[in-house]
Amino acid sequence: MTVEVSEKSGDIHVDHVDHVEHPEVKREGLRIDGDNEDHQHEPPMTFSRGMALLGMGFLWTGSQIPLYLFGSIPPYIYGDIGGVDRWVWFVLGGLLTLAAVCPFVGALSDLIGRRYVALIGSAFLVIGTVVATTAKNMDAFIAGMTLVGAGAGIAELTALAVTSELAPTAKRGKYVAILIFTIVPFVPSGLYAQLIAYHTNWRYVGIIVCVWNGLGFFITAFFYFPPPRVNSLGKSRSQVLREIDYVGGLLSISGLVLFLAGLQWGGYQYKWTSAHVLVPLLLGAFLLIAFCVWEMWFVKYPMFPGRIKQDPRVLILTLVITFISGMNFFAYIMFWPTQAFNVYDHNPTQVGLRVFPGGMAIMVGAVVTLWLLSVFRGRNKELMIMSSILMTAGTAAMACATRYNLNKLYGLLILGGLGIGGIVVPASIITTIICPDDLIATVSALTLSIRVIGGSIGYCAYFNVFVNKFTPNAIKYIGGTMVTQLNITNEEYIKEAILLTSASLLEPLREIPGLQSQKAWEAVVLAGQIAYADSYQWVYLASIPAGVVSIICACFLGDINKYMDDHVAVVMR
Repeated sequence: MTVEVSEKSGDIHVDHVDHVEHPEVKREGLRIDGDNEDHQHEPPMTFSRGMALLGMGFLWTGSQIPLYLFGSIPPYIYGDIGGVDRWVWFVLGGLLTLAAVCPFVGALSDLIGRRYVALIGSAFLVIGTVVATTAKNMDAFIAGMTLVGAGAGIAELTALAVTSELAPTAKRGKYVAILIFTIVPFVPSGLYAQLIAYHTNWRYVGIIVCVWNGLGFFITAFFYFPPPRVNSLGKSRSQVLREIDYVGGLLSISGLVLFLAGLQWGGYQYKWTSAHVLVPLLLGAFLLIAFCVWEMWFVKYPMFPGRIKQDPRVLILTLVITFISGMNFFAYIMFWPTQAFNVYDHNPTQVGLRVFPGGMAIMVGAVVTLWLLSVFRGRNKELMIMSSILMTAGTAAMACATRYNLNKLYGLLILGGLGIGGIVVPASIITTIICPDDLIATVSALTLSIRVIGGSIGYCAYFNVFVNKFTPNAIKYIGGTMVTQLNITNEEYIKEAILLTSASLLEPLREIPGLQSQKAWEAVVLAGQIAYADSYQWVYLASIPAGVVSIICACFLGDINKYMDDHVAVVMR
């Protein structure tokens, strides 16, 4: 038996200990105040344990597919229910609520357990989808997707936390890799959504989301019965409720909602100097600052306890990388599907096939990196460097896309997707490995919120870049074609053609005087495709600075191998 005493913490590390007799000795690996569970040895795979993990697979996949499916068919949606001027909010509204509820839900989950929190998340996903798919106007659809966003945040972080808890520390990467692999049936989500919306009605997409999340709800309800939370053992329900940071939850949720709403209104629907933008932006920033002050100096039971920072350098740098990967992730999954639709043609099968390589690459990147994290028992620094380089290079290289070189883009899509996938989920699992086991949901919520906040800010910034480039390009190409080739000089006709093209509504172009002939219509459509191609390239170029920061941060990461050793650390109280 080998005994090591840490000079800094006083922890006694004992190798090859089978049993500990001392009543004040607590087995915790390298973690401080763990959850009293054995996270070093893998328990047998019983039927109930396997079904619980299957339920988490349904929860995780169910949290992803609403955005993948509905995000692939906006023109079909607003073409039916209107709202072309504000459709982007069905994406942003979902992301906004997802980021806002996660920190509070993570802390709540660690206190009262995962089971009921998981069921609430599934229920929100089903209810929100029903509201969205029965909507008669865009406002109702946005409201439904906002509920879906809240459910997606709850379901995703709970699935990641539960899977991490059920896995031994050294194998968390492998367990979560298998969890991520459950998305395989929905990698062609863009193809499914395009075919359904084109041949039937976009509302049928909601049936897929409801059925999948309904199955997740019932599997979780019947098979997932976790042990009582160590955080609440020996405490009455009123004592547990008193330890919930309601003020912190209120400040974080309201602050994030207001700040991100102001950020996303700015430059898109309202001027940056308008009160509609400045009031929520500044008020949100004030509330977020108040939240930080409250958490650090005033609250007895903070949402993010100080124990979470057991390895501050790894945690902080991983969160920065997570933030940046969120920016590029949402730019990737939201801009390329619309680019595949707008720059080339609207054939549903072809659009779905164009989106497929990127989605598959993200999934493969996540699974492979997570698996290697366990195989190499760490090596997170090298894995994050490689993923950051692939993400930055692949995404930036997409700026070379034109109307005529589609076949050359698939390799770049795969390259960028592998890098993004290698960061998005693996970064979250790295933080669960270095944090106390009783705070897994809390740190999962933190990383998920950081990723989505980064995605929201990135999407807002990139969307503003795109709009500011598309407007002059549309005037140049569409207006130029109508004036020089078709001899159409009426400004109202030109303006209408630009507005319809910007909304991806090409068939109504035929109703504009002078565009009734097929040849004239095709000329304007081609001009619009070229305008789109010249505008999308700036989105990818704008991602380069963030990617470079991610690479630099990855170079300074510490290794987490010491947290994945099989020895047992014994902490004397």
